[in-house]
Order: sequence, then structure tokens, then C-alpha cells
Amino acid sequence: MRNPLPPVPTKLPEIEVSDGLRRGTPAVLLITAPGEEDQAPEFGGLRVTGKAGEVREVPGSGPRWVAGVGDGEPKQYRKAGAALVRAADAALAADIESGEKAFRAVQVELPEEASGEHVEALAMGLLLGGYRFSVTAEDPKPSVRSFRILTRHERAVPAYTELVERVRDLAAASALARDLANTPSNVKNPAWLADTAARVAGAEQGLSVVVRDEKWLAEQGFGGVLAVGGGSASPPRLIELEYRPRGASAHLLLVGKGITFDTGGLSIKPADGMHLMRTDMAGGGAVIAAARAIAARRLPVRVTALVPSAENHVSGSSYRPGDIVRHYGGKTTEVGNTDAEGRMVLADALAYGIKRFKPDAVVDVATLTGAMKVSLGLRTGGLFSSSDELATRVVSAGARVGEAWWRMPLTEDYAELIRGELGDVRQAPGGPGGITAALFLREFTGGLPWAHLDIAGPARADKTYDDVVPGATGFAARTLVELAASYT
Repeated sequence: MRNPLPPVPTKLPEIEVSDGLRRGTPAVLLITAPGEEDQAPEFGGLRVTGKAGEVREVPGSGPRWVAGVGDGEPKQYRKAGAALVRAADAALAADIESGEKAFRAVQVELPEEASGEHVEALAMGLLLGGYRFSVTAEDPKPSVRSFRILTRHERAVPAYTELVERVRDLAAASALARDLANTPSNVKNPAWLADTAARVAGAEQGLSVVVRDEKWLAEQGFGGVLAVGGGSASPPRLIELEYRPRGASAHLLLVGKGITFDTGGLSIKPADGMHLMRTDMAGGGAVIAAARAIAARRLPVRVTALVPSAENHVSGSSYRPGDIVRHYGGKTTEVGNTDAEGRMVLADALAYGIKRFKPDAVVDVATLTGAMKVSLGLRTGGLFSSSDELATRVVSAGARVGEAWWRMPLTEDYAELIRGELGDVRQAPGGPGGITAALFLREFTGGLPWAHLDIAGPARADKTYDDVVPGATGFAARTLVELAASYT
């Protein structure tokens, strides 16, 4: 019987760097856009503009494709690489359909002016642009198995190869985060997420995974996780990942929201869009994937990663608006809206992680508020932080790996809104939703340097752009890996 799901993690294409063409392997020539449109070059009678992401199949005995890299900025190379792999996969399928000999490799010729930064961006596009996740009875569509990046400088091959290996780990993190978030929720309950994390991440040398069940959560007083998960037949879990290299330069605590499906609970969501709530654990997926990549890179930074996982469902045992919930450590929360469940589970994990592991800095990641989608759209993550240094590290890390962050204000004037009347804090006090949610989480961070990453917008995509395809994007996974690397 065929496995009902694609394999997790997704297998990415291979990439090698060389300084020589291989006969018989279809080639791609990368070109920059000329200054004037009427100067666009011709290939086999086709005029090619060089616009970033333009891929043209050309007749004749030269390269099979010409791909544009726009003005030559690295981000344009990433866009070109992603467009190229999609075009090559489509051409491969067409060749097979027509009975022609199938190719499984493509070689890409770099322009003379390309540098290591361009190679990194191109490799990221090639690795992720052809990502697919489809639950189907049909055989998988054919795809290109490997790419050869061709440089004209033999001496650059070792350095470029090292860069490509680093990019591969980053791309693998994004792909795994996408896999976890794309998996449908009739399969992905908290136990599945925990078991998959243990299987995939736990196989990485130096990375340990421990799964805490509902009995342990009750004994330890994880009231937020138990309240949110109480309405579901699938009990909650806490996933703990630890990477402890010798001589670590710093210790980061990463916490990711792991809501495997979110109905909104008794404060139920509208039907429109509820089907997308399978990705409400995208923050948790990013944290799991990042921990795996950090261990794979053997970074000399200690990382503890926590993913509180629950299913927010509707039943007679669901938690209610008006409830008072006691979190790990004793702080109590007045529940105002059961659809603000992410902050409830994060509060437990933050308090536990800080007390139990004593990190130097804390970062949480969550699809937390619709307010961030309104504020920043669908391609930029919201960043709140109690530390200017940590905020700068996050923004810089994201810029290096192609993920955009915008720092939002932690406006103290709104801090009074979260003060409780019957409990210590209020969960959903109204006001500017993204800010008050961040201020609520800050209550559980123990005064440590802390950053809250709200990825409600960029965690999902409804259309193709750059290296992203419709569905889960894996956003934040690469930033977390690069953030850890900034401490080395």
C-alpha cells in the first residue's frame, strides 16, 4: 500500500560546483538585463530581456535555456534559480511525455562577475524552487535530480562548494518546516508532530529529543497547554530538543507554537480560511527544523528548543472565555478569547524553558496574530524584542538568508491593558493585537533578552514567488539557524 503522505523530510536535489562543462548535459546560461530594452540579446532568434526569473528555452546547439538575473543582485539570482528549476522540471516532464531521452541533471553557467554571495543565492533558489507537497494516488512528477554550478575560475571551486553545503543545510531547514506545516491535520496531531520530530531531528548527531506527554504536563503544571488541548481527543505534547556542543559560546532558547489545528475553540473561527489552520504550527516546525540544521552545521552554540503542541478543538471539555488558567511557575491568566490559544501554550513553554535551562537569550516564533498580516502583509515577519542587540541580530540574520523582518514597537503605554482583575494577566485585552500579544508573552520571559517573531503573514503563501510555492513557506527556520551562527 502506498504511503498516504510524501516522505518527510523532502529530498532536495543535489548541487555540485565545477569549472568545466559536461558533454550531453543540458546547460543554462545566466545573463543580466541590459541597460536598454532594445539591447536585449538574441539566442536562436529569441530575444531575452534578462529580467530576473525569466527563463527561455532556446533552439540550436548552444545552451538549452537562458535565465535572467535582472540587475545582478544576489536576491535576483535566488529568483532566477527558483524559476529555472521549475522550468527544468516542466521540460523534463514534457520530454518524458514525448518519448525523448530524459535528462536528470542540469548545468548552470555563472556570469564572469558572479561571486560567492551570488552562488549562495542561486543555490537556495535551485534547492527550494521545485519544492512540492502533494497527497495523491498518482506517481510523483519527475524532477531534476542534480545541478552543476559552473564557474570559470578553478580556484573558486572549493570555496563555492563549502558555501553550497552551508546553503543546503539552510534549505533543508526550510523544506522540513514546510513539510511539517503542510501535512494535513487528519494525520498531524500533537503525537504525530512529536514522533516525527523525534525521528527526523533525533537522527542528527548531537541533537537529543524528549517528548513529554499529557500526564507529565499535568504533573508539572502546564495549565496553558492543557487548557488549549483539553477540547481535543488528541492529547497535547511538549517537544524538547537539546543541542549541547562542547565549549559553546552562548545558549539560546527557541520556543515555537505547535498548534496542529486551530478551530478557535469555543470562540470559533469563521469557516472561510479555517482549512489553512493546519499550518498554525509553522512556528514550531521552524524551531524543530532549525535545531536540526544547527546540529548538522555543528555550530558551537548551545540550543534548547521547545515546541508546546496541542489541538485547539470544540467539545464539552474545551476551555472557556472567563476561565482562569494557571501556567507553569504559577502565574495566572484570565481567558478572554479561546482563539488566542498560541500565547497560552507559549507562556508555559517560555516559563519552563527559562527556569529549567537558564539560557542567555530567548526567541519565540509563532503564527500569532492577524494583526501582523494587516500591518506587514504576507512576506515580512513581525519582530518584537526587549533587546536592541538581539533585535539587530535577528534582522541581520534574516537579511543574510533572504527572510525579511520589521521591528515593531513594544509600546509601554499598552502594558496596563494586560493586567488582570481576577488573575495576574489578561490573555486578550483588546487594543493593538500584535503589540498586546507580545506584551503578554514578555510577562513570561524572566527579564532575559527576548525576541518574539510573529510569522502569521509570511508562514503561508497563496502564490509562487522567488523560492516560495503555494502552501507553507518554512519562514523563520533559516533566520534561526543564521541567528545561532551569529553567536559563533
